[in-house]
Amino acid sequence: MSKFKTLSITVSAILLVSSQAIAATSEVNWLNSEKYQDIRAGEEHREHFKRRTFRAFEQHFSKLAAEFPEEQVLKITVTNVDLAGDVNHGGRNRYRLIKDLYFPKMKFSYQILDSNNNEIDSGKADLKDMNFLMHSNLKYRNTFLGYEFQMLDKWFHTLFVKPKKQQS
Repeated sequence: MSKFKTLSITVSAILLVSSQAIAATSEVNWLNSEKYQDIRAGEEHREHFKRRTFRAFEQHFSKLAAEFPEEQVLKITVTNVDLAGDVNHGGRNRYRLIKDLYFPKMKFSYQILDSNNNEIDSGKADLKDMNFLMHSNLKYRNTFLGYEFQMLDKWFHTLFVKPKKQQS
């Protein structure tokens, strides 16, 4: 029984690794992040907040890239981020105040590569969602960076998903 368990675990691990190798992936480059318009923390330590924010964006871009055909790579080079809301100082406390005046913005260039590293598509995105508080169906209602993720979803689906559906 022990040999069977070992064999099944080994086979499962090989299948898992091989399936990940052919899935669509993403790579995010944070260009001159110290100059971004607003990636400030409220009460959280500045560097920890920045790392957590970048990690969340990277995971979201990875989730979006998973919609591409296998073996493609979505490369993103972020040049500016302005998170929804603004960090205000309330005495000794800092907090992020969410108002429609402080809408999310993000600038980046993108490139989609095939398995041979040939460019399939590329371009620049200058996103902003001035009506971010007006959306009645916020998919990421209680999610960190929910307004930004919704903005990225709209960009991605408008540019890559809907045109493909129209071609069918």
